[in-house]
Amino acid sequence: MVSASVGKVLEDALMWSVNMLYSWVLVFLLIGVGIAITVYLGVPQIKNAKDIFTSVSGSRRSAIQGITSFQAFAVGIGTRVGIGNIAGVALALVMGGPGAIFWMWIVALVGMGTSFAESVLAQVFKEKHPDGVFRGGPEYYMRRGLGWKTAGIIFAVISIFASGLAVPMVQINTVAATFNANHGVPVVSTMIFILILLAPVILGGIKSVARASEYLAPIMAGVYILIAFIVVVLNPGEAWNALVWIFKSAFGFGPMAGGIAGGIFVALVNGARRGLFSNEAGLGTTPHAAGSATVEHPAQQGFLQAFGVFIDTIVVCTVTALLILISGLYEPGMDQELAGSLTAQAVTAEMGSWMALPMSLIIFIFGYTTAYGAYSYGQSALDHLTHNKFISYAFRVVAVIVASLGAIVKLPVVWALSDFLLGLGAVINLIALIALMKVVRVVLKDWRARKEGDSLRFDISKYPELQKRADSGIWD
Repeated sequence: MVSASVGKVLEDALMWSVNMLYSWVLVFLLIGVGIAITVYLGVPQIKNAKDIFTSVSGSRRSAIQGITSFQAFAVGIGTRVGIGNIAGVALALVMGGPGAIFWMWIVALVGMGTSFAESVLAQVFKEKHPDGVFRGGPEYYMRRGLGWKTAGIIFAVISIFASGLAVPMVQINTVAATFNANHGVPVVSTMIFILILLAPVILGGIKSVARASEYLAPIMAGVYILIAFIVVVLNPGEAWNALVWIFKSAFGFGPMAGGIAGGIFVALVNGARRGLFSNEAGLGTTPHAAGSATVEHPAQQGFLQAFGVFIDTIVVCTVTALLILISGLYEPGMDQELAGSLTAQAVTAEMGSWMALPMSLIIFIFGYTTAYGAYSYGQSALDHLTHNKFISYAFRVVAVIVASLGAIVKLPVVWALSDFLLGLGAVINLIALIALMKVVRVVLKDWRARKEGDSLRFDISKYPELQKRADSGIWD
């Protein structure tokens, strides 16, 4: 009895800590650091807009042994555009009103700068792994760029457990619950099916994940965007009214002005929170994907990852919000518990009940791609600690089993613990980003100078201090 009460106290303390960390500390820290980076780099979101929006061009060029720029981008898209993304927009609407969507756009523009910076650093300080694929991420640029070996180890351990194990578990749990509630599929059946699908991808390692993501993630994201776009096109009047509602609510005007969900501050906090954790800019997760790419210049992958933030928030989150608002299912002050199924209900309300199964399949694919993409972040972090092949393969086996078990177990504490760990990792990452901003500015200036020349290839020998810290031979 005593142990049960102690457990309840610890669980409550964990939930309170997560709420404080995500609602206040991280939201304003991520925005503040994002603004500082944007100003320090000279607003690359605008000055280098052409580079960002043309970054996909040529990104699929062969990387011989390694991973192409596009494959790394696809892994990031696969984890960004997922169940949490779609449900997160609905939650932002329910908790912050339509105005929250406007603030999601604002933090996405800021987040593009942050994502560019952390992706550039992941490239500059990446390392060549024995399998021929690069590894990069916060733990790598902390150790090589700053000499913060202990901080790098702490971040790596957090990534292994939070990204590599906990996130896949929760994604698969949501998939299983969706199919059980909507189609009566036993969760055990989902567990077995997921085990069969995940095993060949995860056991194949990071290169296998990249190959699977290259096609599956962009196609499924495109299908979902197309469905939402069709609804918008078929309802132009309602879509326009929804946009007007978003702008009015963002500044406290309209039918929700002064209400609990419609206040400016509530809209800002909830929009910022959902936007930041949808596109992951600054959290230190997607740099693991960015650092694995083979590119001529570090800035190239930075621009591509910034484009990923744009796709995730400005495109996917916007069409999701319009879809929900057009359907008329959203009501000010509605129960937060209804947010999880709001997007799927909006699709079936507008396109018919026959869309219930396709939407469930889309959720399934999003959960699947997020699961193996998050695993790859954990794998990259593990490879920072050891190159032991047995340990690496054992981790893959454990990752497959743990993710599959997510279908049949209840996860509130696991989810809260992974949130807490990821939040702590984000704080460490943001401190490292600020400390390494000079490196990012050097790389960006080098890119701008090289665009005027004959070759884009990054010549690190021009920067002796940087060359000393980077892995030898990477940029030769």
